[in-house]
Amino acid sequence: MGQGGEPRRAQAYDGELGAAVARAQEGDETAFAVAYRLVQPGLLGYLRGLVGDDAEDVASDAWLEIARDLGRFKGDGAGFRGWTATIARHRALDHLRRQKVRPRSSALEQDVLELPAAHTTHDQALESISTARALELVRGLPRDQAEAVLLRIVVGLDGPAAARVLGKRPGAVRTAAYRGLRRLARQLGDRGVTDDGPGTLGESK
Repeated sequence: MGQGGEPRRAQAYDGELGAAVARAQEGDETAFAVAYRLVQPGLLGYLRGLVGDDAEDVASDAWLEIARDLGRFKGDGAGFRGWTATIARHRALDHLRRQKVRPRSSALEQDVLELPAAHTTHDQALESISTARALELVRGLPRDQAEAVLLRIVVGLDGPAAARVLGKRPGAVRTAAYRGLRRLARQLGDRGVTDDGPGTLGESK
């Protein structure tokens, strides 16, 4: 549905995050801890989808790089989430190259589910993703769909931001996320969430 009525939790979340990042860049360690608390659950969930049980170690490596390069970051709260997801993805792919295994989706833990999700016409599917059954189903999606869904729902990125993280065109990521959500919705038995095209997952063009 549109932008209408209810408060957008993600906007408030990103506002708080952006303010914390700005203070952290000025040397406020408490503000950096706030930014970490806001970003870490989604980042960890995304990494669990890529590297499974090694997510904590990879996240630690990513945060070392994030802290080191924080002064170079320019952007708002939403931009910071995308920037940190890009760093985490690079660390995850490095880890997987060392392990010589392919990225995989794995079960996501409950702490990930408290992040705000963008509201779209797929609200029913997005809400259902918070069930243990849906999280189990994410593991069965093709990798491109699983990663797009993780970035959209778990990390909370919009279509273009998710595309930047993945190094793909926004349309390709929108389509992958749409197909993944449609497949999840179908498996979860939702009705009325599979009729709209890929444009409903991001900017229309």
